[in-house]
Amino acid sequence: MLHSLEIRTAQQTEFIDITGKIQDLVSRHGPMDGVVFIYVPHTTAGITINENADPSVRQDILMVLNTLIRSDAPYRHGEGNSPAHIKASLTGSTATVLIDSGRLVLGTWQGIFFCEYDGPRRRQVKVKFLSG
Repeated sequence: MLHSLEIRTAQQTEFIDITGKIQDLVSRHGPMDGVVFIYVPHTTAGITINENADPSVRQDILMVLNTLIRSDAPYRHGEGNSPAHIKASLTGSTATVLIDSGRLVLGTWQGIFFCEYDGPRRRQVKVKFLSG
């Protein structure tokens, strides 16, 4: 079964911690072992796993992405959101996380982040489980 999460973003670029939402979906399936596949079906948004203990890490990542991928470069794409497309390509559109006894297998400081690069928008995250 394919699950869908709605994410509402508030800024042009932001990382939103969705770890709890993913864990809630896992928990609803009961204690299982397997894998969760997380997919972002957007070309100007992505997904990443990184530190969720200190919010300044998210701000630092966005600062570097915004510095490296300038908004004032002579892009050819007519919609004006080429920087968002490039950032989404760098973070990617999928994440895979192991599940052990109904719990996400993440490192002590890790979280799952939806990465908005062209907001604010209403977005979707698709989630699929594979038990094993």
